[in-house]
Amino acid sequence: MAKPESFLPLKTNWFHILLSLAGEDQHGYGIMQEVLDRTGGKVRLWPATLYGTLKRLIEAELIVESGERPPQEADDSRRRFYHLTRLGRRVLDAESERLQDLVRILHAKRGLEVIQ
Repeated sequence: MAKPESFLPLKTNWFHILLSLAGEDQHGYGIMQEVLDRTGGKVRLWPATLYGTLKRLIEAELIVESGERPPQEADDSRRRFYHLTRLGRRVLDAESERLQDLVRILHAKRGLEVIQ
């Protein structure tokens, strides 16, 4: 099994997709909307980018297509739902820690209070 650190630093698109899946399984459009909302429109995952990235994340074993589906009345059978794997969660945690370390360094250089 690959080590989480071997994926770092994560590509921006990879990070945002993994972060979107950290709370619950989602379909592609839901991921696109969450990223757009979370970033205040600063990061937009266009369909070609999103679905190409999802394919690469599956190949890297960071996500899988989920077998879980919403209730039939709320479901669209064309949608594919994605789920964060254990490795994907470990990679997201490692990247979060790496980013926190960078913020600590920045604050230290500026003489600001260090965030724990």
